[in-house]
Amino acid sequence: QLVESGGGLVQAGNSLRLSCAASGILLGGYAVGWFRQDSGKGREFVAAINWSGSNTNYADSVKGRFTISRGDAGNTVYLQMDSLNTGDRAIYYCARGKCNSGLSATYGNYDYWGQGTQVTASS
Repeated sequence: QLVESGGGLVQAGNSLRLSCAASGILLGGYAVGWFRQDSGKGREFVAAINWSGSNTNYADSVKGRFTISRGDAGNTVYLQMDSLNTGDRAIYYCARGKCNSGLSATYGNYDYWGQGTQVTASS
């Protein structure tokens, strides 16, 4: 399973760092993505990182503000979120990519998902 942590309530302009840890499954060797979903909306792609950490992909809405990275052991993935704004409010989910899915922004190309962590930036 995947477990997200690090969410919370911050003032707009501040930062949070989310973590995605794996238990019982491997993240090493797989692409990992972050998605988010606000109430009443669909699940939205945020960022993805390839198996080695050498390539990344970001949604336009977070490019330049968010950074996805992998831990040294490869079984943890992080999402550094800077300059948060009220539009970033959502539950954030990490997910493991299916084999050969690349840096996909498509929900269906991910198989294992965490339970999510709430992120809110107040004005």
